[in-house]
Amino acid sequence: MSAADRRAAVRAARGAAPFDLLLVGGTVVDVALGELRRADLGIAGGLIASVHPPGSRTDAAEVHDLSGRFLSPGFVDSHLHFESSLMAPADYASVVVPHGTLTAVWDPHELANVLGVPGVRWAVETARGLPLRVLVAAPSCVPSAPGLELGGAEIGPAEMAEMLRWPEVSGVAEVMDMAGVLAGSARMEGIVAAGLAAGKNVNGHARDLAGPALQAYAASGVTSDHEVMGPEDFLEKLRAGLTVELRGSHDAVLPGVVAAINALPFLPATLVACTDDVFPDELVARGGLRDTLARLVGHGLPPLHALRMATLNAALRLKRDDIGLLAPGRAAEVVVLSDLPGMVVERVYAGGRLVARDGAMLAPLPRALPADTPRATVRIPPQPPEAFALRPRGVAEGRVRLPVVGGARVVRWAEAEVEVAGGVAAVPPGHALIAVLHRHGRRDPSPVVCLADGWGEPRGAVATTISHDNHNLLVLGRDPRDMAAAANALIACGGGMAVARDGAVVAVLPLPVAGLLAETPPAETAAAFARLRAAADGVMDWKPPFRVFRGITGISLACNPGPHPTDLGISDGGTGRLVDPAEPVLGATG
Repeated sequence: MSAADRRAAVRAARGAAPFDLLLVGGTVVDVALGELRRADLGIAGGLIASVHPPGSRTDAAEVHDLSGRFLSPGFVDSHLHFESSLMAPADYASVVVPHGTLTAVWDPHELANVLGVPGVRWAVETARGLPLRVLVAAPSCVPSAPGLELGGAEIGPAEMAEMLRWPEVSGVAEVMDMAGVLAGSARMEGIVAAGLAAGKNVNGHARDLAGPALQAYAASGVTSDHEVMGPEDFLEKLRAGLTVELRGSHDAVLPGVVAAINALPFLPATLVACTDDVFPDELVARGGLRDTLARLVGHGLPPLHALRMATLNAALRLKRDDIGLLAPGRAAEVVVLSDLPGMVVERVYAGGRLVARDGAMLAPLPRALPADTPRATVRIPPQPPEAFALRPRGVAEGRVRLPVVGGARVVRWAEAEVEVAGGVAAVPPGHALIAVLHRHGRRDPSPVVCLADGWGEPRGAVATTISHDNHNLLVLGRDPRDMAAAANALIACGGGMAVARDGAVVAVLPLPVAGLLAETPPAETAAAFARLRAAADGVMDWKPPFRVFRGITGISLACNPGPHPTDLGISDGGTGRLVDPAEPVLGATG
């Protein structure tokens, strides 16, 4: 805000000039004091000028009566990936702003893993001029597990320092190369040091870290984590001084964590809320962070605690004193709730203006993408079905033991004995095949095929170019005909997600922007995704909480401990182990 804006707010607060907008009759949610109180808000330009007793001022160019409503600061989503919702920034904003999210910390590491620094610059440029304040976190782990996967680009300390100089960049995005941090790799030390030197946040990804490893990770300079898997994990990370970004994408974790929060003597200032990953149909139906807050309250968290996590605590984490409170001098960003426990958003004010009502923007946001929007990023020729057969090395006939990716989200190393005929391994009962095809043009794109026992026996195949974090083309199935059909559909359309059955494609969702984002309006993208998810339901048997559709996009997360399929083999981010999935464990046995 300029000095003139501040001057105008001071004059309005003193009564020397009328307000531009006066919100009367509402109950202010004071997240600093933890109280609800009746008050009116006077707004001058884009600032709150005054929060004063009801009825004490009437002079304003415009008055809005909000009797019976609750007034909250704008919500801050502390960690998310727009790419998980398959939407470019304007489309994402058009969905979440009407539900109260007015600040988002976007880690575009999906785009960065495909495109490198130019992908981050594209993210910054396309997020300008929106009612959603987009703070970009500079991707720190491109790739997330060096030597265990090969994505489309690499980012090191020099690139990190460059991005941190951009004013739109709020800090270093989640540091996923945990092994590199703990081993003191020069690359990760340099990346973290660049964030600390810039005076900006260094965000974490401390999956499965505990005890000395967690202490060492925090000692490195990383100051947050969103990879919380239970109440004990949650408390240990808070006790290690990390800001916990409690995410809504893992609902099974929330009841235990809420119970742990409620047992504490007060709400930690180092606890914020985020969505992390939300699929488009869920985002359009539920509104993003608003839904996370409502579910937290549903699990027993007091509504004011939930709102403080998403407002003042988040602002403190971001080192921002212009948002997070309804108070004089703060940004005129107000979320009007008709139901406090349910987090039902009726109106949203941003920039001192009413911008959304009853779940919809009052004016459409421009959707045109720039001329340099990245397309045609799937650099793979069409694949025959035989490319997806698992061929044990050096074995034409007999029985051999092969390594197996065991489990789904929670994985383990396993082995299985298979029958080999004509050089091809038969998929044993209860198992599936996972194939990863390098799609970025940096190595041979031939499928790397491995056995998996965490997904049952698929009756078709699911393929995706959204496969964290290398975003290579991943295919899950049993029949090579189905796997080839699904993969070739994505090769033809430039990326996305597809389902095949009986050798034919039954659903495809094109994602032409970097193989990650749609160009259709949000409602169309959500409907198309819902159709694809339904098609996947027809070929897969899910077993929540981990064997779920979402898990397919995360099974290749090479930075996490345990076995994960990548374009280089089966990798383990916890140990640095890399195994050839076609290499017999004990050799031929028959």
